[in-house]
Amino acid sequence: MGIITILWEKWREFRRDFYKITLAAMVAPLMYLIVFGMGIKTISNGEPYLNFLIPGVVALTTMNGSFNAIAQNLNVQRLYEKAFDQVMISPTPLWQFIVGQVIGGSLRGLYAGCIILLLTIPIGTGLVFNGVSFLIMFLNGAVFSIIGVVVSFYAKSHTDVPRFSNYVIMPMAYLCNTFFSTEQMPSGIRQVVGVLPLSQTSGMLRNIAVGGNADAKGIAILAAYLIGFGGMAFWFLYKKKNL
Repeated sequence: MGIITILWEKWREFRRDFYKITLAAMVAPLMYLIVFGMGIKTISNGEPYLNFLIPGVVALTTMNGSFNAIAQNLNVQRLYEKAFDQVMISPTPLWQFIVGQVIGGSLRGLYAGCIILLLTIPIGTGLVFNGVSFLIMFLNGAVFSIIGVVVSFYAKSHTDVPRFSNYVIMPMAYLCNTFFSTEQMPSGIRQVVGVLPLSQTSGMLRNIAVGGNADAKGIAILAAYLIGFGGMAFWFLYKKKNL
C-alpha cells in the first residue's frame, strides 16, 4: 500500500502539471535534435548523424526526466515541509517509500523519452525501438531516480540539488555517448566515462535501434548503480529513524 500511495501522489502531480511536464520534456531535446541534427549532417562512416543522435537524446531525456522529477521535490519536502517526519512515524515501511519514489521517477523519465520518440517518427530514420528499449529506458530512469533520492536526502540546503546537477548531471549529458561516441575520447577518460550509466544506456539503445541486442554487461552496470545508490538511500532513512 505504501508504494501505491507514493505512485498515486506522483500521478496526481503529473495530472496537475501535465502540460508543464510535457512541454519541459520536449523543449531541450528538440533543441538538441534541431541544432545538432541539422548542423552536423553525417558521422565518419557516412551514416546520418540523426541516427546516432536520437538514441542518445532519448537516453538523456530519460535521465533528466527521472532525476528532476524526484530530486528537487523530495529535497523541498525534506528541508522545508518536514514531510519526512510523517514518513518516519507512519506505519508505512520505509522501503516502500523509496521504491515508490523510484518507480514514479522512472515512469516520468520513460514518458519523457517516449515523447521524443513520437516527435522523431516523421523524420523516418528507420531506427527500431522495441520492448527491450523501453525496459532499458525504465531501468535508466530507475538509476537516476534513486540518485535523485540520495541527493535529496544528503543535501544540506535547497541549492545543493542544482549544484549537483551542474557538477554531475550536466557533464554526463554532454559526455556520456550522447552527442559523440566515447571512442573518440583519450584513453583513461574513455574508460571512466564508458562505465557511467548514461553511457551504457545510450550505447544499448543505439545498438538496438540498428538491429542489435542489448548488452548484458550494460544491464548489469545499470543494476549495480541501482543497488549501490539504493543501499545509500536505505541507510540514510533507517539511520534517521533510529536516531
